[in-house]
Amino acid sequence: MMRALIAALALVPSLALAQDFSEGSEAKTWNLYAEQPARFEATVVDLLCTFTGDCPEDCGAGRRQLGLLRSADDTLVLPMKNGQPAFSGAAVDLLPYCNQTIEVDGLMIDDPDLGAQNIYLVQRIKADGADWVAANQWTKEWAKANPDAAGKGPWFRRSPRIKAEIEENGYLGLGPEADAAFIADWF
Repeated sequence: MMRALIAALALVPSLALAQDFSEGSEAKTWNLYAEQPARFEATVVDLLCTFTGDCPEDCGAGRRQLGLLRSADDTLVLPMKNGQPAFSGAAVDLLPYCNQTIEVDGLMIDDPDLGAQNIYLVQRIKADGADWVAANQWTKEWAKANPDAAGKGPWFRRSPRIKAEIEENGYLGLGPEADAAFIADWF
């Protein structure tokens, strides 16, 4: 059964390659190799639920990767990034739309030579005829969850979790002793 599901999913993207989803897109280029503007309607799905049948009502409450099941052709699209330049995914922006059909606008990356297929960078979201909403909620949600880490500079320089990891394992991940030797040797 699982092999049949995987085989079926592997065929679906090849059908999507013939379709052009750039019409009406206002996505801003990031000058990435193989990027194409793409605007389409899709249902927000919990990927783990889609593949295994383990389906919590709230799409995992932000602890799972979400996907977009495109309405036009039932292609599963992987929204790996939101519209921010920060190192963040799209799950925070998509979670409020769990199991709902929405319209998205962003950049699609499809290139067999790279091994990239249906990788999506969500820039805008529109639900139920409402206005477009920018997909830029990750750092705002992070700031709410980490009020003691307020200050200047990028979030990852202030993150208590990252600071604790560096303290325990060093900047190189090899321990503080390896960091000290590296710094002494190179700087």
